[in-house]
Amino acid sequence: MPGHVILSHGSDAGPDATKVSVLAKIAESMGWSSERPDYRADDALGHAGSVAPRIARLHERIAACSAPPVLVGSSMGSFVSGLVSLELPVAGLFLLATPALIPGNDLAFDVRLDVPTLLIHGWQDDVCPLDEIYEFAGRRQLPLLVLEDDHRLGAHIDAIGRQFGLFLEQLAKRA
Repeated sequence: MPGHVILSHGSDAGPDATKVSVLAKIAESMGWSSERPDYRADDALGHAGSVAPRIARLHERIAACSAPPVLVGSSMGSFVSGLVSLELPVAGLFLLATPALIPGNDLAFDVRLDVPTLLIHGWQDDVCPLDEIYEFAGRRQLPLLVLEDDHRLGAHIDAIGRQFGLFLEQLAKRA
């Protein structure tokens, strides 16, 4: 049964960013509701300074949900989505270009291991090094799809969309 998806954009983007917009349309075409919080005011505080306000904003959005939502994130959106999964129930995590650390912030990326999770990253990501998330995924035995792309993953929007559709189908079967 479809549920709700919260899509969190990256630091240098907004709620109308390409990836989160495409993924929201896919979710909605499959009967899921979706929302894309606007973190731009939080991002004005800098990378390290935006983590706590983004987490608080995501907490508010999840609290308004009638059931645990699926969290989708890109870059900083992935980072905070994973951390929030440690604190609140979520139905799944679909995370793109995830940083393992945010310089100047004391929190390290993590996720709840009992939450279905898919990590997608680019081989040429020069913003969030692949080695760090590869090691993270290996330690936790989480699925990691690595694409011939950079941090923006712009050359693989269609492939990411197909993976997202499959991810939502699997979650809907579990509900």
